[in-house]
Amino acid sequence: MEDTKHIQIKDFNYDLPDERIAKFPLPERDQSKLLVYRKGEVSHDVFTSLPDYLPQGALMVFNNTRVIQARMHFRKETGALIEIFCLEPVAPHDYVLMFQQTERCSWLCMIGNLKKWKNGPLSRTIEINGQTITLTATRGESHGTSHWIDFAWNGEGITWAEVLEAMGELPIPPYLNRETQESDKTTYQTVYSKIKGSVAAPTAGLHFTERVLQALDAHGIDREELTLHVGAGTFKPVKSKEIEGHEMHTEYICVPRQSIEKLIRHGGWCIAVGTTSVRTLESLYYIGVTLASHPDASEEELHVKQWTPYEYAEATRPAGSADNGKPEALTTLQALQHILDYLDRNQLTALHTSTQIIIAPGYDYHIVRMMVTNFHQPQSTLLLLVSAFVHGDWHKIYDYALAHDFRFLSYGDSSLLIP
Repeated sequence: MEDTKHIQIKDFNYDLPDERIAKFPLPERDQSKLLVYRKGEVSHDVFTSLPDYLPQGALMVFNNTRVIQARMHFRKETGALIEIFCLEPVAPHDYVLMFQQTERCSWLCMIGNLKKWKNGPLSRTIEINGQTITLTATRGESHGTSHWIDFAWNGEGITWAEVLEAMGELPIPPYLNRETQESDKTTYQTVYSKIKGSVAAPTAGLHFTERVLQALDAHGIDREELTLHVGAGTFKPVKSKEIEGHEMHTEYICVPRQSIEKLIRHGGWCIAVGTTSVRTLESLYYIGVTLASHPDASEEELHVKQWTPYEYAEATRPAGSADNGKPEALTTLQALQHILDYLDRNQLTALHTSTQIIIAPGYDYHIVRMMVTNFHQPQSTLLLLVSAFVHGDWHKIYDYALAHDFRFLSYGDSSLLIP
């Protein structure tokens, strides 16, 4: 673990010219380039060819989260413009209940132009379903860089989902350096997005179309979905010299019982679409580890902490290895079975918890064997995750992409990684 904690983030830097950052998606999202990294060899194709590179009968897992219009603007009587960016629901805490809420709710939010909002509520009037609605925002205590905001609104039966839809703005990534456009409401959502809650898209999924999904089905790929609500922390740069000083953001996950069952039927491994799916899937192993010793753990106790994987690896020996005096680590199938047993004991149809997992060189993958992902920012935790997956070979991949005119970041091209 110490080797991983002392990784220097400067070793994961590369030159990314601004012109290589895709500011808009291609007209046809599945016509993006596909870099294929397979056992150390790199080539490229078009994204519609993805099924040709996958083993028939494999399980592919998607993150079905949907981006919410989380950014709102209020103007004070002085003329100052205040931006409120909803990050995480706090009252009610549950995402589903939150979007059904009427009259009032509370979120942790980032505030733009905070120095101009000294005191008092902000208000804004909007039209929803023929009703004139006044939304007020009252600032509460601070939580690190975010603030507790109480929202209240009038209007018969008007839900928070309708309020956001009417006055919120889709929060596209800051590195696009442009205003959100009407087209982003469609292009910055995956075609299979369903569960509202993210403030950033799981962008590896943006390349998929109904045409590609049908081709996967025809190829015998078993598809399954889970939910990780992507937080603004996904864009948080690593500012410390060593990654030990970087605190990973917490993200909320929901994994249906049938997804756990399918993973078990597929031998405990799958193809992950996007780093958010990777983080969720790999967290499952450590949730199973917790349940092995604490079968009655609460939802909060199942939370996967940042360094849990490395602490567990140090305390155990790999399953099936020679006895060295340490207890044997759980197999992936054992860990997944513990989750299934937990769901059955508690008569739950899905696992709800959160993860703060950091995946960096030194991490051993348990569930993800192949990964579809975009090209990530220099010195980011996502680049660390990719490096761990390809055993440090990320330079070869990124050098190839830069040399072959690949487009980078959220609206950029894609890669299939098979270590």
